[in-house]
Amino acid sequence: MLARSVVVSAAAVAVGAMAVSTASAAPHKVHVKHGTTTVTVAPAVAGALLSNGIAPIVTAPGKPAAVKVDGKLTLAATYPVTGGTLSTKPLGGTIKHKGGLKFTNVFNGRSLQVKNFTIDLTKGRLTGQVAGTTTRVPVFKLDLSKASVKVTKHRLNAENVILKLTPEAAGALNSTLKTKVFSPGLTVGTASTHPTF
Repeated sequence: MLARSVVVSAAAVAVGAMAVSTASAAPHKVHVKHGTTTVTVAPAVAGALLSNGIAPIVTAPGKPAAVKVDGKLTLAATYPVTGGTLSTKPLGGTIKHKGGLKFTNVFNGRSLQVKNFTIDLTKGRLTGQVAGTTTRVPVFKLDLSKASVKVTKHRLNAENVILKLTPEAAGALNSTLKTKVFSPGLTVGTASTHPTF
């Protein structure tokens, strides 16, 4: 069976295009059922956070893990995919998750938690709900320039999606935690997502 290529485009982030191989013809729109997404923090960022007293804590049902990137220890968090809708021509739509990430300043006890992440492939961003509110904010911009993406009949596999901190998230974290460690555009790490449909 011949694979076909489609162009992946993130309209809100001008990061270029890449080829997406499909093992078979997929519906124009599909409903996401299950899967996982793993976020891996860049070792330099993990070190900078800890040295400034900022502790990132993965909240349930997310699962934390200690991993090595380029021989350096860092944090990874895996979250269950709970739903969403994807289009494959071109690739777009949303992937929803449960679980979150809580940032705590151990020097003053202040914290901020975002949860229930949604990957928006159409807008090229990842949003999260601020815990204790109904407010949803853009947390990361998705940089697809070095990503590997494949779509098969029942699964999307996206690897090495670069996560860059949005100005909104950087401002909220600095203000709430009373720190200056977060900066807009900071490359926090990478994400790999594997939703099934």
